[in-house]
Order: sequence, then structure tokens, then C-alpha cells
Amino acid sequence: MKAHQFLLLFLIFMPQLSMSQERPRDLGIPFGILPVGDLNSITDVSGVKVGHFTKVEGENIRTGVTAILPHGDNIFQQKVPAAVFVGNGFGKLAGTTQVMELGNIESPIILTNTLSVAAGMEGVIRYTLSQSGNESVGSVNALVGETNDGYLNDIRGMHISPDEVIQAISSAQSGPVKEGNVGAGTGTVCFGWKGGIGTSSRKLPESLGGYTVGVLVQTNFGGNLQIAGVPVGEKLGKYPFRDALEKADGSCMIVIATDAPVLDRNLERMAKRAMMGLAKTGGIASNGSGDYVIAFSTNEGLRIPYGNKGLINFNELPNEAMTPLFMAVIEATEEAIINSLFAAESMTGRDGNSVEALPKEYILNLINLKKE
Repeated sequence: MKAHQFLLLFLIFMPQLSMSQERPRDLGIPFGILPVGDLNSITDVSGVKVGHFTKVEGENIRTGVTAILPHGDNIFQQKVPAAVFVGNGFGKLAGTTQVMELGNIESPIILTNTLSVAAGMEGVIRYTLSQSGNESVGSVNALVGETNDGYLNDIRGMHISPDEVIQAISSAQSGPVKEGNVGAGTGTVCFGWKGGIGTSSRKLPESLGGYTVGVLVQTNFGGNLQIAGVPVGEKLGKYPFRDALEKADGSCMIVIATDAPVLDRNLERMAKRAMMGLAKTGGIASNGSGDYVIAFSTNEGLRIPYGNKGLINFNELPNEAMTPLFMAVIEATEEAIINSLFAAESMTGRDGNSVEALPKEYILNLINLKKE
């Protein structure tokens, strides 16, 4: 019996497990060796806030916006060190060159769909210009990334407005972050199953600095899905070149936050390791995939005041202290991607196109069989 035939029988006769509110870790799926933060979320990094705007209307609109704020104060006036790494550049990440040149972020980070990047930029610019203290500001570097949700969403309709981007920014808060079919993950597809927003974190032990690393992802890419070392894609018959829907192309946006005192050079090194986490899930950064990583530090001792022309003294971690942070990025990225798949629900959208949710019960059974 072929794997997909067994899957059909399994889903018919297997009693449904109560896991709608449970994340993979809660169900016993292992992810690395480092402990997670209290919420297992990017918001475990103190000061980080996340907001979603989700737009599901009629039969064809399935899209949204996700905003990540490095801190709750005026980001333009108190910039944070940052870096960008391009795993594969078939995509759009507005604002990249200034981050690479200056090594900092001065605005909220916006994730949305491919044809709404311009709306994202206008929303960020309008939001920043309206903030108290920015009355004389004449230039804003809006950092806006995307994935293409055009299979489920009427992407050509450009249904996201600047005001809706501002809503996502204004709604950003600390605490638990919604995952799955929300915000910028509303209409995404990952490994042939419903993708979405996912997040995870790692808290280093005090002996390694006690720092926190948090990751948020927008998953819309392909490859050969693997979970906890199990070749799930092959077992389910969902892998590149087999299924007309699931080609390997797509995109993944990855945002890394840390409270560690790390400047742009080592933040870029951390960003590079996120691609290792993506690879652990079976992602391959194919020719048509836009895989971008944004990394920033919230450490208050590293803030860059706007307009400062004097000397700035920073205390930063040496290269020799980076290895635990590298591992934290790899583990949190892998788990955030799988979290996005487990949280996502089946969706029908544009022109009746449908994408099923990951068959979680079947996958849990596969992983338990491996443990035995």
C-alpha cells in the first residue's frame, strides 16, 4: 500500500486527537537541546511586539500584514543594530541596502504579500512621520518583506492598504503571538500544505550568558518536509516534482530578535544560521524562492540615537561567545517553521483553490513509531 493510500485510511479510521490548541512541542515532537522561553515566541525577547492584520473577504481575498517592532518606543529615534542575509534572492525586501550599509533598523518590520510591498512602505512611512519627535524627519527606511500568496489570494487586486499596515503596527503587543492563518501568513502554502506565521524562542542557560533568541517566520516555500528527522514529505507523497501544486518554489521570511549585545556583523552571522534551520525542515531555497533573514538586537546598550555625531561606546560579545546563539537560531527557526504548519488550518480561496492543513495526527503517529 502506498503512503498516500495509507494516509487516507488513517484519517478515516483514526480517532481525532484533541490538538487544535497544542503546538508540536506539546505533542512530544523534539526540537533540539536548548530550553525555550516562557512563551516559546519571538516576544520572549524583552521589548519585542508583534501585530497582525488579517484580511479574509468573499471568495478571493486571503491575505494580511504582520508587523514586528524591536521595541515599543520611537524606533526611528532609537535605532537598533541589525543585519540582513539573503538565502536566495528571488523576492522583494524593501529597505535592505540601508540596513546592510548602516547596520541598523529605524522602523517596524513589515511582512505582507508580494504586490503589497508598496502599501507596506507607505504605511510604515506614514506611521513613522506621525510619531511625536519625528516632525522634521524627511527620510524613512521602511523595511518590508513578502511572500507570494497568489494561489489562495487575489494578489493582483492589491487589497492591502497603507491604513491596514498602520493597523497591524498599532495592534502590536508583547505576549503570545497568534500563529497559522493570520496576518502575512493568511494565504501562504508550505511544502504543499497550508503555511502561515510561526514563532519560537530559545533561552540560553546563565553559564552561556542567559540571553534569549526569538524567531518569527512567514512560510510559503517548498522542499521535502522533514519533522524530527522523519521524511514526512516522502511519506505523504508531497515533494518536489511529484505534485503539480507543490513545486519547490516559494519564499520564506525569517525575523530573528535577541537581547544579546551583538552588533550588525555578528547579527549577520546569526542570520546565516537561520538557513540551517530552514534546511532541517527540508527547505531547499530553490531558484524561485525568496528566502530572507532579518536579525536585530534589542539590547538597550546598543541603541543608536538619531542624529548623534559623537562617539558611541558599545560593549558587545566577542566572536568566541557566538556559538550558543548560532545554535539557538537554528533550533528556533526549525521549530517556528513547523509551528506555522501545525497552527495553519485548511483554506479555500481564489478561484476555488484549496490547500489542506497538515495531517497532524498521521505525522504524530509516524514520529512515535520512529521513537519506538
